[in-house]
Amino acid sequence: MTRRVAQASPEFLVALAAMFALVHALMALTATGGKCTTADEIAHVAAGHAYNTRGDYRLQPENGNLPQRLAALPMSLAGVPQLPLGEAWRTAAVWRYGHELFYDHALSADQWLWLGRGMIALVSAATGLLVFFWSRALFGWRGAFLSLGLFAFSPTFLAHGALATSDLVMTFFFVASVGAWWRHLENPGPTWAALSSTALGLAFVAKFSAVLLPPMFAIIGAVWALGEARRRGWRAPLLRLARTTLIHAIATWAIIWSFYGFRFGAFAPELAAGASFNHGWDWILPGMGAAGSVITALRDWRVLPEAWLYGLTFVLQFSKARGAFMAGDYSVTGWVTFFPYAFAIKTTLPLLLLLAGGAIAGGFNAIRKKLSALRPLLPLAALFGVYWATSIMSNLNIGHRHILPTYPVLFIAAGWLGRCLTVRRPIALVCIAGLALWHAGESLRARPHYLAYFNQLVGGSENGWRHLVDSSLDWGQDLPGLKRWLDQNTRGEKVFLSYFGTGDPAYEGIRCTLLPILPEVSAPRRWHALEPGIYAVSATMLQHVYATHRGDWTLENEKDYQMLRATEADLLAFQNDPPRRATFLRDVPEEKWIAAWKLYEQLRFARLCHWLRVRPADDAIGHSIRIYRVDAADLRAAVGGDLREWSALIQRSAAAPGR
Repeated sequence: MTRRVAQASPEFLVALAAMFALVHALMALTATGGKCTTADEIAHVAAGHAYNTRGDYRLQPENGNLPQRLAALPMSLAGVPQLPLGEAWRTAAVWRYGHELFYDHALSADQWLWLGRGMIALVSAATGLLVFFWSRALFGWRGAFLSLGLFAFSPTFLAHGALATSDLVMTFFFVASVGAWWRHLENPGPTWAALSSTALGLAFVAKFSAVLLPPMFAIIGAVWALGEARRRGWRAPLLRLARTTLIHAIATWAIIWSFYGFRFGAFAPELAAGASFNHGWDWILPGMGAAGSVITALRDWRVLPEAWLYGLTFVLQFSKARGAFMAGDYSVTGWVTFFPYAFAIKTTLPLLLLLAGGAIAGGFNAIRKKLSALRPLLPLAALFGVYWATSIMSNLNIGHRHILPTYPVLFIAAGWLGRCLTVRRPIALVCIAGLALWHAGESLRARPHYLAYFNQLVGGSENGWRHLVDSSLDWGQDLPGLKRWLDQNTRGEKVFLSYFGTGDPAYEGIRCTLLPILPEVSAPRRWHALEPGIYAVSATMLQHVYATHRGDWTLENEKDYQMLRATEADLLAFQNDPPRRATFLRDVPEEKWIAAWKLYEQLRFARLCHWLRVRPADDAIGHSIRIYRVDAADLRAAVGGDLREWSALIQRSAAAPGR
């Protein structure tokens, strides 16, 4: 008798996929246990808490109402009190307000941040399930589990899948929206119409990149209508597109209004006295051209809530120019190569190989088939094509995370290789399985520093700081790791810290002298001289991305620096010696002393970093904070010597072993 092989039921396989997606969420969430707040999280959670409890939408309207509400939901449900209506609240200075809320309010910042991250981790799990079910519909169970596995172990999604920001939430709604729209067109009826219009509406309160969805919908709708017209003429499909477009527009309009309390004003009426946006309309609208005229008309006619229109304007205005760094180069308008480069070095090599092999094999397979066989891939192609085309042309090149919505398309497409996972194709089976295991191994090797992951094309994560910074590597997450390192390695040396992020060194127990930091949301830093000791410098600060003196060190910079260095003793006396301060003020007003110190400190730090960038670091924390032990002789040459001494120091450091 032939023994029958038991087949797993569809219900069991779906349950297994759900467990796999939750494991991914747990991997992402637990990896953040030793990390502090990343730069944007403090603003998202603080603003969301204000939306949930005060109904005031001014704090950070540019980053999506829904993700901020979601991340702050645990805090709001627990009844955590808001801060009194101080200056940071009145001026909507969200970074300062968030800092005060978390670090000056006797809250457990770690607890509320972890719970907020947990809410986003659930959305990440849901995104994994979207990838799974879409891949199953196209490529069957084996393809679905391959797609889900690639998603679950992606360092990119493990990095952002448990951060209290809007990127992962918007990724979910991009995939859900184009998928629901396609299913709605292919399957007429109220169920898919309701799901599609709801997904689109929620996308528009998730992030303003949702403005890319209408072009995607238009492409999908046009191709669908073309196919329908060949069978039954143009009239019926065009009428249906017109009707459903109107329904989607009305649903989106209603959902946007609902998230702003069906109130036009961004200001809660009972709290509006003396309150303002962080940047007023008069500041943010100039230079917007035709888009500004349309937004002004929509505001004046109260077509959409004020805070939503303000957020859209803010995004459009600030996307025109922003400091950016790529492989030693600087720009304020970006590069067309930025996102392809980021994708190439931030994606695991095995995934790149799988995608390349799948694209080649799939291309040959498509040639043999009719064009109609590719029809189910249309929504994925529209999402991928429109998003990538827009990203390449964007001037906003601050993070690899901005192409996050394109990755699910690739994971789903990789499910095509699932058809090769059979013993009938042993070579393909071994190759695909081996690459998938390598992909998972890369993820485990990077843990818990997923955000700082770089592949072997640039020498791994330890060299990532040379290529990309900001949210691609250093988003302020590693202060707890720095604290542990200092506890274990310092021998009474003085510690200097230049930090990029919204964490609080004092909250983490780090005793240090602060060098230039960004953003400056805590108490003003004291003026100080530099001394031998331990210098901990965030990669973003080391590369001077957002500094006024980035790029090459010029003779003009050197001239200004040497002139100001001669006044350092007087500048410090102005702060520390009240009698001399009074004397100084008789000759020079206070604002000029402050301006002189700020310029001197920036030039001094830039000169120091030019040396540190070529000097081998003594250690690195999570690949994002670099550690240097600096002795008196090197420090004098770096910031106290003349140009010849400084140049000689850089040449010696560049030739040192380990460079």
